[in-house]
Amino acid sequence: MNYTLHQLQIFLKVSELKSVTKASEALHLTQPAVSIQLKNFQDQFPIPLTEVVGRKLYITEFGKEIAQAADKILQEVNAINYKTLSYQGALSGRLKISIVSTGKYVMPYFLSEFMKLNSGVDLIIDVTNKARVIESLELNEVDFALVSVLPNKLQVQKVELMKNSLYLVGSSQLNLKKVKSKKNLFENTPLIYREQGSATRNAMEQFITKNNFSVNKKIELTSNEAVKQAVLSGLGCSIMPLIGVKNGIKNNDLQIIPVKGLPIVTNWNLIWLKSKKLSPVAEAYLRFIDEKKEAIIQEKFSWIAQH
Repeated sequence: MNYTLHQLQIFLKVSELKSVTKASEALHLTQPAVSIQLKNFQDQFPIPLTEVVGRKLYITEFGKEIAQAADKILQEVNAINYKTLSYQGALSGRLKISIVSTGKYVMPYFLSEFMKLNSGVDLIIDVTNKARVIESLELNEVDFALVSVLPNKLQVQKVELMKNSLYLVGSSQLNLKKVKSKKNLFENTPLIYREQGSATRNAMEQFITKNNFSVNKKIELTSNEAVKQAVLSGLGCSIMPLIGVKNGIKNNDLQIIPVKGLPIVTNWNLIWLKSKKLSPVAEAYLRFIDEKKEAIIQEKFSWIAQH
């Protein structure tokens, strides 16, 4: 057998995504290039690695075992690369962070300078909902997680990054003069929710319950960006993190609707398991946050104080 590391990388990505097209996009390669390398890799095995059923790609049991082996090989190769950089005096390794979807408006600003200063560090970020973020932390799949609500069942340590403020937001085309009361607004205007498991949804539901508002029309969407686009289009209103609607408000496409009891203010927290032995990269990142956090907030998020 004479397969290459490149072929292992391609087959592993195809097995993860179960799609040649998606794998080519993830690897920034053309689809024909991925298909050719996948065929060359397959030709070295007498047993099929994949099969197509009804135009859908499946990984065979044998293929799954080869994918696991490929993953281990590639991890060892990465370890060799990291050790080489380490001997050269450079910080090296992987930094894995899982963040709730709204956190994508926050976390990159706290990572950009760190990554520029440490070219030997590979960054992996998983953007998902709160339930999956907590699961990845619990399973020790990541170094850190970014959440606005701390998990109840896990023993974690935390660093508070910055405040997270949630407001009721509507399209700028919404005529509030016709609304007799805020209770009337909630009861007669469609409300747009995030999916179950979202911290934003939980905060919204708690606020509505606390104020005894009735909701007659409800729309559920599975990402903060989808909610924002729905609000922009005039489909309804939603309680949303200010950080995610900055441009819409700045361009006068969205408006903050004043409501007693809002904003809901929480904190963005970078958390990790108390029992976790942090890698040198993770420890270096915590030192970076300790030194640079306030300067980053002042430079990138001072606009929040205007609201």
